[in-house]
Amino acid sequence: MILHPCFNEKVKGQCGRVHLPVAPKCNIKCNYCDRKYDCVNESRPGVTSTVLSPYQAVAYLKKVLEKEPRITVVGIAGPGDPFANPVETMETLRLVKKEFPDIILCLATNGLNIGPYVEELKDIGVTHVTITINAVDPKIGSKIYSWVRDGKVVYRGIKGAELLLRRQKEAIKKLKDCGITVKTNYIVIPGINDHHVADVAREMKGYGVDLFNCMAMFPNPGAPFGTLPQPSKDEMDRVRAIAEEYLPQMRHCTRCRADAVGLLEADRTDEFRGCLSACSKLSIDGSKDRKYVAVATREGILVNQHLGEATSLEIWGKSGDGFKLICKRETPPPGTGIRRWVKLSQLLFDCKYLLVSGIGENPRQILEKSGIRPIEMSGFIEEGLDAIFNDGNINAFKKRKKACCSGGMGRKGCL
Repeated sequence: MILHPCFNEKVKGQCGRVHLPVAPKCNIKCNYCDRKYDCVNESRPGVTSTVLSPYQAVAYLKKVLEKEPRITVVGIAGPGDPFANPVETMETLRLVKKEFPDIILCLATNGLNIGPYVEELKDIGVTHVTITINAVDPKIGSKIYSWVRDGKVVYRGIKGAELLLRRQKEAIKKLKDCGITVKTNYIVIPGINDHHVADVAREMKGYGVDLFNCMAMFPNPGAPFGTLPQPSKDEMDRVRAIAEEYLPQMRHCTRCRADAVGLLEADRTDEFRGCLSACSKLSIDGSKDRKYVAVATREGILVNQHLGEATSLEIWGKSGDGFKLICKRETPPPGTGIRRWVKLSQLLFDCKYLLVSGIGENPRQILEKSGIRPIEMSGFIEEGLDAIFNDGNINAFKKRKKACCSGGMGRKGCL
């Protein structure tokens, strides 16, 4: 039996879910959304009272499970899009699976940027994914989306809608090829796409979607569609009846918040709000569990290697009054793009700092978001370790580095 209350209505009274709000950024602008996600009063997708880091999210999850053992599902549904925040999303999923290997993992996304991560999602153990698809006609889609951002490029109008739809279709195919259960959310927008449901449901059936969820648009004052009326119950019944000719319908959706927790019919989000807030004040990177320093070195004496060139890293720790080489770890091979650095962040799970002679911006951002602080320097390994473990003053350490490299006449010279 499927113990996911959103995908199996029969268990909604016995099995609960918790949404971990770790993904604040979004890569599309829907005209029914105002992006003001910091909210405690509304019950709808896209809002939360707090955003957590991956480590804070796991700490929060532990407290939730202590008080609500009926939770069977952990989901990430915003308040933005999980894959506009891929580093935080993937790290959260990995940490959750490590701590709670039997829990069900799910995601809700617009589908624009999930494609490159599908294989890894399968490997981690994600079994359920929801993709919101509001149109399969780009002309209709162009009325729904103000813009679509792919990397640093922003697309508007038909081009944006075409790109989004193409990525959504590619994502569904990849997900189904990996054996992942897929639900489509369809936001019913009066006068915009309420006549389009048959086309969408028919096409989703062709792609192998498992479940279809028609959701009434929630009017948000200030959003472009903020003055449109919310579809009535009769209208939603009509739309669902049409969609049901093609796919099974989810009729028990409660339009969950990005920080929802509890059973669908016995929500406890308000009750856990204080716990959520308290966890947001914890260390963002799990630094209490990070005791070591990784070093990029050619011979084990100097910090003299760029991260991109390092085939292995030395792992150092404090031992009495000195320092001890704990081990050496091979770095992931080049050629896999951003995944190389995500995997490296996993390998350095117990390291708080990384000493390198140079580092690119992408690996820097990924490592920092995973709780690892890269420090660029040229000099003896022991000098860097001494500053980290004994001085505790990284800023002073950086100043010594700059003075040395700019003038070449530091205490040990530029090495």
